[in-house]
Amino acid sequence: MLTLYYAPATCALASMIALEEAGADYEAVAVDFRKNAQRDPEYLKVNPKGRVPALVTGRGVLTETPALLAFIAQSFPEARLASLDDPFAFAREQEFNSYLCSTVHVAHAHRPRAYRWADDEAAMEAMKRKVPQNMYDCFALIETAMLAGPWVMGERYSICDAYLFTVAQWLEGDGVDPARLPKVAAHRQRMSERPAVRKALARERSAQS
Repeated sequence: MLTLYYAPATCALASMIALEEAGADYEAVAVDFRKNAQRDPEYLKVNPKGRVPALVTGRGVLTETPALLAFIAQSFPEARLASLDDPFAFAREQEFNSYLCSTVHVAHAHRPRAYRWADDEAAMEAMKRKVPQNMYDCFALIETAMLAGPWVMGERYSICDAYLFTVAQWLEGDGVDPARLPKVAAHRQRMSERPAVRKALARERSAQS
């Protein structure tokens, strides 16, 4: 059995959605960020980075959302969550997920975790003020050049959709009005109607209560 360590309102939601879509037998373990549990010695044995998600497999622990999503898609090929028989299409999926991980998530993190990049209060506040514009710019590129529709890669649902939905959940908190991004907003609504997404969100809510 797989074990997914997650925290509500984090990028771990994407992996949980993918596991649900795949019909995987897995256990979900919440890491309470409110109690700084990600820095507990026991959790650091699982993931020395002190972050989520972390996926415990029979061969070891995997971290970083693009890696987890690719692993889930390859481990459950019958779910057809990635283009496993087309190297170019599979690379395009990794390209999109890497953009979310390395650019969009970092742009978002400057608001809640500006302390990672500066110690000076004025510098941190300046970074936070840039978040709405930076996030809008990231999503405007997704809107115009990356989101083929109805799903990220076109007619076929993939792991990219779980990841985009997860990151798009942060827009309002980052000061971006989703109404300015109609394709992204429509995608988020479409995703919210999927049973796997509803199950994952319900699990998150139960962890917060």
